[in-house]
Amino acid sequence: MSLVICTGFHDSRLTEDFLGHLGSQSVKLSPYIIISPFSCLNEAFSPGEALTLIGFSAGVVNAIALAHYWQAQGAKIEALIALDGWGVPLIGNFPIYRLSHDYFTHWSSCLWGSGQENFYADPPVDHLSLWSSPDRVTGWSINGNFVQRTTALTFLLNRLGKNQLTIIR
Repeated sequence: MSLVICTGFHDSRLTEDFLGHLGSQSVKLSPYIIISPFSCLNEAFSPGEALTLIGFSAGVVNAIALAHYWQAQGAKIEALIALDGWGVPLIGNFPIYRLSHDYFTHWSSCLWGSGQENFYADPPVDHLSLWSSPDRVTGWSINGNFVQRTTALTFLLNRLGKNQLTIIR
């Protein structure tokens, strides 16, 4: 499975921190960071190739656009994981997961399409902490009526599964 990271607009060190947390969990990483969806429309994927997209903040707009575009080109979208994509409509025929830095962002984002399973920080954290330090963000995983206390990093890693990931470059 290939992992595509769509960042927001922030210091690149925060993204490196995020990737470091994924990498510390025995995940193979070669970062490919997307600022604009137009910058990678010509990426070649094998028909049926499994792609997972992770978007943060403004990058969630890119992630959902790319997921639909690449799916139309024959790629298999394994999942879209949106971290603090407040106000971004998330609708697709692939698994979608939302992570939010507080309950209000979680609740109000779900009005624009909630994922199959969602996470919100409790206690609330600042927006950038959700991205740079998901291991230190505790909160609630919500799947229908099932609610479980966990960390943002554990939630992410459980959605990514135990497969070895390659972040496409």
